[in-house]
Amino acid sequence: MQTPLYIRSHSNSAPKRSIALIDVNNFYVSCERVFNPKLVGKPVVVLSNNDGCAVARSNEVKALGVGMGAPWFKFKDLARQHGIIALSSNYALYADMSNRVMSILRQYSPDQEVYSIDESFLDLTGFPSRDLIQYGQDMRQRILKWTGLPVCVGIGSTKTLSKLANHCAKKRPQFNSVCNFNTMPPRELDDLLGQLDVGEIWGVGRKLAPKLQALGFNTVLDLKRADPERLRQQFSVVMEKTIRELNGTVCIELEEISPAKQQIISSRSFGYPVCDYNSLAESITLYMSRAAVKLRKQQSFAGSVYVYIRTSPFKADDPFYSNGMTIPMPSPTNDTRQLVKVALWGLKQIYKPNYNYAKAGVMLGEIVSGQGMQIDLFSQVQTSPKSSALMAAMDSINRKMGKESIKLASEGFKRPWKMKQESKSPSYTTKWEEVPLILN
Repeated sequence: MQTPLYIRSHSNSAPKRSIALIDVNNFYVSCERVFNPKLVGKPVVVLSNNDGCAVARSNEVKALGVGMGAPWFKFKDLARQHGIIALSSNYALYADMSNRVMSILRQYSPDQEVYSIDESFLDLTGFPSRDLIQYGQDMRQRILKWTGLPVCVGIGSTKTLSKLANHCAKKRPQFNSVCNFNTMPPRELDDLLGQLDVGEIWGVGRKLAPKLQALGFNTVLDLKRADPERLRQQFSVVMEKTIRELNGTVCIELEEISPAKQQIISSRSFGYPVCDYNSLAESITLYMSRAAVKLRKQQSFAGSVYVYIRTSPFKADDPFYSNGMTIPMPSPTNDTRQLVKVALWGLKQIYKPNYNYAKAGVMLGEIVSGQGMQIDLFSQVQTSPKSSALMAAMDSINRKMGKESIKLASEGFKRPWKMKQESKSPSYTTKWEEVPLILN
């Protein structure tokens, strides 16, 4: 068990809120560099499923003008000219490294919200304010030492301000990767906010920025000084909350427990066109197995299954076909076997031969928690103790021994239809056979 590193001060007066946002720099690229130091200082891009487009870029690639989401085929020539190293996404590695970072951060505050795979909010309210910059530096150093990943820390009195502080920590060298808005004099903070584009505000982005700029709100400071009620009428209550958060009023609380998902989707584009039913059945079985694991992880049960298949809409020479169907479950379940059985029945109803299928997927719907599940006594589909024990055993084995150590035979083995990952790095931390060796 890890020892907490935090001590909160006790005071009769309410302390100023201190919310920290910790964000891993260029997360996917940084994960790859941890296990392949030769990539440090080199232009590196990580590609999406089927090696389609850029989902992570090193600073060197950003400097060459490659945008987020840029299609790989469009900057292949640029990659050759400048020696850009393109890697396929290694999601198992990234998820494991993320868990390690979040586990370390848990030692620094009892109140944590894991916001995304590479971001986490911590409530540092009540901690000695003058020491928070050093506290942030300690987080950085420990995460770097224990995982090899570089992070930046932003601290503010609200989540919106901490996001902006994190942006400054990343982009402005004078902060040395830790920026605390709470210790800045008000005039100095306003001067800084006056230099930041309004599009940098959390929740504004590219979509709303042009509309705000058309109204004369060009910087963060401009929006901070706006009338929240008037802009609520022009935009929404979300905009009002954003303005109030910029002024230090907490409107968005930390979510320490992520709400259970109401839908769980699992789908992929194929690496190659798939024509035969058996290959489609393998893919549907695999995707449903993955969705069922997520369902059990949040201790929920699904009352319906949606299955779909489609050909590529971009191939003019191939006839287009897309279809899907929803199948209600006789009784909510999280048993992989029952969910796969229903999904494959649905696949048979929508499958048509002689088409080049490009994508397939499943979605679990009508999700209820274990406590809220109503059992139909006359249903043939029941979540029995034996079923629960079997699923728990499968999940436990796969957690300890690696994904798909035990699986349904109908998931297939060779899977020629798998998405393209021509430049994927090894699963350094999640597969025993791919753990790196250190030789003397």
